[in-house]
Order: sequence, then C-alpha cells, then structure tokens
Amino acid sequence: MRNVLEEFLEHRHWQRKPTILGLREHIFTGSVSSLAWFMSNQETSFVTIGQRTLANPLRVRFHYGHPDIFDRIFHLTRGGISKASKTINLSEDIFSGFNSTLRGGYVTHHEYIQVGKGRDVGMNQISLFEAKVANGNGEQTMSRDVYRLGRRFDFYRMLSFYFTTVGFYFSSMVTVIIVYVFLYGRLYMVLSGLEGSILLSVQQSNSLEAALATQSVYQLGLLLVLPMVMEIGLERGFRTALGDFIIMQLQLASVFFTFQLGTKAHYYGRTLLHGGAKYRATGRGFVVFHAKFADNYRLYSRSHFVKGLELLMLLIVYDVYGKAYRNLSIYWFVTYSIWFLVASWLFAPFVFNPSGFEWQKTVDDWTDWKRWMGNRGGIGIQQDLSWESWWESELEHLKHTDIWGRVLEIILACRFFIYQYGIVYHLNIAHNSQSFLVYGLSWLVAATVLLVLKMVSMGRRKFGTDFQLMFRTLKLLLFFSFLSVMTVLFVVCGLTIVDLFASILCFMPTGWAILLIGQACRSMMKGIGFWDSIKELARGYEYVMGILIFMPIVILSWFPFVTEFQTRLLFNQAFSRGLQISMIISGRKDKASSSSSTS
Repeated sequence: MRNVLEEFLEHRHWQRKPTILGLREHIFTGSVSSLAWFMSNQETSFVTIGQRTLANPLRVRFHYGHPDIFDRIFHLTRGGISKASKTINLSEDIFSGFNSTLRGGYVTHHEYIQVGKGRDVGMNQISLFEAKVANGNGEQTMSRDVYRLGRRFDFYRMLSFYFTTVGFYFSSMVTVIIVYVFLYGRLYMVLSGLEGSILLSVQQSNSLEAALATQSVYQLGLLLVLPMVMEIGLERGFRTALGDFIIMQLQLASVFFTFQLGTKAHYYGRTLLHGGAKYRATGRGFVVFHAKFADNYRLYSRSHFVKGLELLMLLIVYDVYGKAYRNLSIYWFVTYSIWFLVASWLFAPFVFNPSGFEWQKTVDDWTDWKRWMGNRGGIGIQQDLSWESWWESELEHLKHTDIWGRVLEIILACRFFIYQYGIVYHLNIAHNSQSFLVYGLSWLVAATVLLVLKMVSMGRRKFGTDFQLMFRTLKLLLFFSFLSVMTVLFVVCGLTIVDLFASILCFMPTGWAILLIGQACRSMMKGIGFWDSIKELARGYEYVMGILIFMPIVILSWFPFVTEFQTRLLFNQAFSRGLQISMIISGRKDKASSSSSTS
C-alpha cells in the first residue's frame, strides 16, 4: 500500500498527478460452478488486460466499483465523489471517474497489487447484475457527463471512450435489432414470393454460400471470447487458454453469453425508450440452489421468452412458406445462428438451473406456477405471490414515459400485423385471391374471437358463482355456434386442417399486438372500460407462453440421465475435487425438514 500511495506524488503524464489509482482484482469465486467460472474469466479479462489498455494508451479508464484509491482532497473540492440522482446516476461509480476526468484529473492502473473479489455465481444473480449495468448504461447515454466528455475529447480518444462504455451496449442492442430486421425482411420476401425468384437465379452460387457461412460464425459472438482467451494466455500460457476455451464451450459458455446478450439489449433499449432505471439488489451470496419455474418466468418473461417465441414463430413461418424452392445448405447457413439464439433465450435459465430437470421439482414448480397465475393482485400483494401484481409492476415504465415513448411502443407493436397480412393470402380458403377484402375478413374473424372471449369473461364474472347453470348454458351455446361455423367453413368455403394451423400463426401475433397497444394506451382503455379485458387477454397469453416453455422441461424430466448430465455440466470442477454436489444442492431442503421434524 505504501508503494501505491507514493504514486500520487508522481508526475509521469504531462506533469499531471494521478487522481484515481486503479488496482487489478482477483476473482476467487470461479470454482463454485460453471457460471461462476464464466463470469470469473470474463471479469478477470476486464479488470486486467482491459483496464491496462483503457488506462494506457487509450486514457479512457474511469471507475467501475473496483478497489480504486481516490485523491480525497481533489474530489471533495471539485463536486464530490458520487452523484445525487438515484435514476440518472444509477451506476454512480463510473460517474466519479467521469467527474475526475472532466475536472482535469488522471486515472491510472497498477498491477503490482491486487484485491480479492467475489462475483455473482447464480444465473439469476448474474442476470440481475447485467440488467442493472445495462440500465445504468442507458441512463449514461442520456446524461450530460457523457455528452461533455464526448465533446471535449479528441477524435481518437472519443472513439475509445464510446466503444468502451455505452458503445458496447449500443452495439449489443443493434445486434439484436439486426436479427429482427433480417428475419422480418426475409419473411416479407418469402410471403410475397420475391425470395423464390431471387434464390432460383443464384442457386448455383458457391461464393454466396461461403459468405453466408462466414457471417453466421461471427453472428454467434465468438469474437467476444477473444479478450478472455488472450488474458488466460498471457498469464498462464496459450495452451492452457486453448484448453480452457474448449472446456468452456463444452460447458455451454456460448449459450450463456448469447443469453446475456439478450439481457443487455432488452434493459438498455427499454431505458433509452422510457427511462425509469432502478437499482436491482443481487447479493453476493454462495448461491447453489434450485430456482422455481415461476421465479425464472418472472425474471426472463419480457426480456427473453417473449422475444424468443417471436423469433421462433418468424423462423417457422419462414421455413414453412419457403421450403418448396429453397436450397437446404443456404437456408442452414442463413438461419442456424438465429435458431441457436432462440434456443439460448428460451431454455438457458433452465439448463443452468441446478436440479432443473428433476421430476419431483418439476411437478412442484408447475403447482407453484399455477397457484401464482391464479392469485388475484391488489394493494400490498407482492409480485412473487400474484401474477396480477407482477404484471402491473412490469407495466410501470409505461406509467411514467412521455408521449413519444407511447407512440414508439404502438409503432413497434404494429410489426406483428405483418404476420396476419402475409399469411391470410396463403390460406387455401382465400383461393389465391389478391383482393383487399380477404384482409378485411381476417380482421372480422379476429374481432369475433376477441368478442367471444369478452363474452366468456363477462359471463364468468356475472354468472360464475351464483348462476352456474346459466353460465354453462352460455358456454354450450358458444360451443355449438363454433361447431356450426367451422362445419360451414370446411364444407362450403374449402377450409383445410393446414389452414387452421396457419390461422394460429396468423392471429396469435395479432392478439399480442392488440395487447401491447392496449397497454401503451392504458388511460384510454380504463376510460372506455376495456382495461379488465386487456388484463384477461394478457393472462391468457401468459398461460400459453408458460405451457409452451414448460413442455420441453417436462419431457426432459422424464429421463433421469438428463439430471445427472446437467449436474455434471454445472459443477464439473467440484466433481474433479470429489465433492458430492447433490448433497449440497439438497442440503437446504434436508436441513429444513430435519428442523421441522425436531420441532
């Protein structure tokens, strides 16, 4: 410490004394699980080779919550260390580095002393931390401090500053947006018939296939692992780095980092659109226990599951309507990285959840999730006890956003109407008609379905408890009406079974778009009395999404070897040391049961 403090007296850089002495860190929690190992390697590369480069020669190192040493008098006489606003300055640590640089200070980095640090070791902890940092970067993007730094740096230092702070999160968001734009563009081409004529003309082009294969490899984000490999190579040798890289891939590191890409993009984009960043307490405890399905659903529903199901539906429609003319190799090169992205976003929380595929825990999770979905909300009801309370909290950012935020939400929701517009003209019942009347009739069908759901909801509220016979009679009449209409459509109009499945792909996104628009226009919906209908529609979609995501977990839970494989995957280093991981995971439950039996 004495040597470090002497650095304050040095005048090495343009006759300026340092104002923040940066120190490297040693992450000691890497051996807990595979996730802890991934985060430990990622953090080690950031706090050593990353910080070293940021400090010299880029000169854009700030303060990141690390054990840095501050020149107290310099900072207290120039505005203090922290900022006052708990929203804009959510990541208050980096603002102290901004202040120091703006006021003529200098930040260094030293590696002859290091400080131990524990990082998050559980999937949910890591995701909460990434969400908090992404929210903070969204607020930094809109802050005056970043604006002033960008205006006062020279051109090259400005670029270094951008790419090492908010630019990383902005590029992550753009990466996800490009996947959406790419798939919606391909969907438009395949539904309009343009893609068939284009691909038939270039079917023999081997160079095109090679180009598509190359960009698909980069799309997986393998280049993001390069700093990690370089750091391990510098410290422990490149053969060790190559071995660690291979082991990380076998332990599904690509799945984990692809999942975290979705976390960064969602929370950064939401903060840019609506603001309202908030602190998320992660805790740094020794977390090795099974997270319930309802907990995972609450945490990842809006950030990953909804987006993953949307991309999955895009891929299915793209595959079904272009299969007749498509070259299989080109299709695989174009879409395999997106299939990987979808699988990571939908199932990574369960793959990295200890005992995630154990049958008894799966049954308990389903019971807990059904109870959570059915409970009514209200004042004082916590989010983990009721779906309604959680849903209201998820819409909180729309309560405080401005008019432009609502307009952008409505415009973005209109993308779902592309499904409906494109698919209805491919139905057999349309008889290849290009008339606009076909699209109008599809809206009539959608309105009829929503009206029937509204009638059932109103009937349940009015007659469900006191007039059971009347309510059941209403449902019977609706059922016979549905059978009559379907019979007429099959016999007279030429409806087919394929059309029924296509209609599900067509109208499910339409209902979700109506739901998003209704949530953005909350005040108007309450004024005309439609808010309860919006809430019931949302509950129905949540049930469908939960069942779709839960079904693969149930199927995998039937096979006992899946649990063994998952435990080995998550705790490979512990197995190498001879630890009994199953006893550690179930230790909390055994302890609780023994204490209850004793009492």
